[in-house]
Amino acid sequence: MTPQRSKKHLQEVVEVEAKTAQEAIRIALHKLRAERSDVDIQVLREENKGLFSMQGARLAKVRVKKKLQKK
Repeated sequence: MTPQRSKKHLQEVVEVEAKTAQEAIRIALHKLRAERSDVDIQVLREENKGLFSMQGARLAKVRVKKKLQKK
């Protein structure tokens, strides 16, 4: 007798870095071809402007995960 394997639902996840968290989210949504209401967003790192307020000294990073759709 062979064990039955259950089908696992694979979630689509992307991590994106950009100058701002909002820009990173926009890029991730485009990559996933999803709307904001269809995803879970986790900000991993806010941008850090650094010395003399230089923008982009450290990029923001987000993880965007597509929600599982109920059938």
